[in-house]
Amino acid sequence: MKLYIAEKPSLARAIADALPKPQKKQDGFIELANGDCVSWCIGHLLEQAEPDEYDERFKKWRFEHLPIVPEQWQLKPKPKTRKQLTVLKKLIKQATQIVHAGDPDREGQLLVDQVIDQVKLSQAKKQQIQRLLISDLNLNAVKKALNNLRSNREFIPLSVSALARSRADWLFGMNLTRAYTLAGQKAGFGNVLSVGRVQTPILGLVVNRDNEIANFTAKPFYEVLAHLKTQNQQTFTAKWQPSKACEPYQDDEGRVLHRGLAENVVSRITDQPATVSELEQKQKKQQAPLPYNLSALQIDAAKAFSMPAQSVLDICQNLYERHKLITYPRSDNRYLPKDHHREAAGIIAAIAHNNGQPNEACNKADSSKRSKCFNDSKVAAHHAIVPTVKQLRTAALNADEQKVYRLICRQYLAQFYPDYIFNETKVSVMIAGGLFKTTAKQDVSLGFKALMGKTELKDEQTLPPLEKGQQLHCYEAQLVDKMTSPPAHFTDATLLSAMTGISRYVKDSEIKKILKETDGLGTEATRAGIIELLFKRRFLKRQGKSIIATETGQALISALPLALASPDLTAKWEASLSNIAEQQMSYQQFLTPLLDELQQLVEQAKHCDSQVFAQLPKTPPKRRFKRKAKSKAKPA
Repeated sequence: MKLYIAEKPSLARAIADALPKPQKKQDGFIELANGDCVSWCIGHLLEQAEPDEYDERFKKWRFEHLPIVPEQWQLKPKPKTRKQLTVLKKLIKQATQIVHAGDPDREGQLLVDQVIDQVKLSQAKKQQIQRLLISDLNLNAVKKALNNLRSNREFIPLSVSALARSRADWLFGMNLTRAYTLAGQKAGFGNVLSVGRVQTPILGLVVNRDNEIANFTAKPFYEVLAHLKTQNQQTFTAKWQPSKACEPYQDDEGRVLHRGLAENVVSRITDQPATVSELEQKQKKQQAPLPYNLSALQIDAAKAFSMPAQSVLDICQNLYERHKLITYPRSDNRYLPKDHHREAAGIIAAIAHNNGQPNEACNKADSSKRSKCFNDSKVAAHHAIVPTVKQLRTAALNADEQKVYRLICRQYLAQFYPDYIFNETKVSVMIAGGLFKTTAKQDVSLGFKALMGKTELKDEQTLPPLEKGQQLHCYEAQLVDKMTSPPAHFTDATLLSAMTGISRYVKDSEIKKILKETDGLGTEATRAGIIELLFKRRFLKRQGKSIIATETGQALISALPLALASPDLTAKWEASLSNIAEQQMSYQQFLTPLLDELQQLVEQAKHCDSQVFAQLPKTPPKRRFKRKAKSKAKPA
């Protein structure tokens, strides 16, 4: 009997639909006419055991127990899905051939591997396990995947990497959450102070931004504009570029802080001759942006519709599992395999049929065009999020699903549009020894930009015909008074952007390099959930569209060492986990130094300044603290 194990029931149904009929629905699996079976997990069927399941003493949270490090790691069945785990274990024992059909990512690999490991299979049987990678639940796509099974052995390093991350997160999250909760309790604060490898640096980002805004002092600065005209009375404007001699009067960003200096420039250039000293004119092209991965989609949906990241992910799961209108949504990849191009015409037709984009926009797409997104070398286990060939019979999408679907369709359709072409002119003008510059851009052909809501030609500034050495006249000089402004509070879009581009917030050059090479803080599948968790744990709150830290969030970050409140630790971990997945590092080489670091961090927690928690809400009833402590001590 061949057994297919899917990660979710929806995937199991899609696999069964692509296999021979007739079929019989059994309790927890689908039986085929030839005796083969398709069964499923319901997400994670197993979870890490709690500390008190290793030792009864750990029910009571005490500093002297920390750090708690299991000698033999234990998994336990999740109570709500124990029945399905029992079904799967029985089927695994009966199967002569097993096909692993977890989602095509690190967690999907580990999730099914752990269920299989619950049954003590022979080494020979384990060696024969096959891997089925599905990123599109439509019938033809599933049939194609079924004809391209791979050996599950190829994915063992990926599974080990996920296992290392899972255990490391448990060790850090559980031990440091207990340590800082106990520190808070000493000061009379009664709630759980959750600490996690990813959630805490994200909170640190928000706290640092809030503090930067709170401590910001606005300062005036000055710009000088030269209004110029040609001999034919055609006008344009250029901005003064301060020379090196002006540096003592500028801030770090080159802004002039001394009004007298700017006034002097105004008086010197008014009603003076000017000369075009440099002229650079180029026609440039801009290619369409790549199709979406999850983070890029969440960022654009937040900008366009103010949608929280978790809502976008939930909508995508519906579009993927229920409606089958998009490919696998938890993807970190923005490229497509070359052979996916053969489906372009069918996908564009489906977009038009499903109102994913207007018919006119679909008709203008050239399905024979092959953009840079079609690149086998850039595609790993999963590819970009794109529409499928599925055509809806009715208007089955709700308003939010339609919005997200249209974004995905627009980004895909852009791959079959021409480049955006524009002329860019850079002009340098000398006036009374001072340098003034301006840049102008004129649209030549909108190309894919026509899809992005840009419906007419717009120029930054229209320049008259100019030549190098041409004589001009500065008929007016203008002093512009400005004030420095603080950075903006984070929003859903900018916080997600910060998580994916976290290297911008790191000073250490080596760690910055690591973070540039990884996917930032968290994964595509976890970022939305981590942000929501920080709201749930009342470390963050919303003020309109702004995301700010609560008093509790501020207090926790102030008590933590920089190593926990910055992304540096995550950078090191992600580099190591990638090395494990690529077989350049072993599990033990990763875990051993991590345990040494954990010991040091627990000691720091014991001696932290717990008085920062003294002004926060006092201890709630004791039984409530105990109940919460057990349920919330899990890492994020």
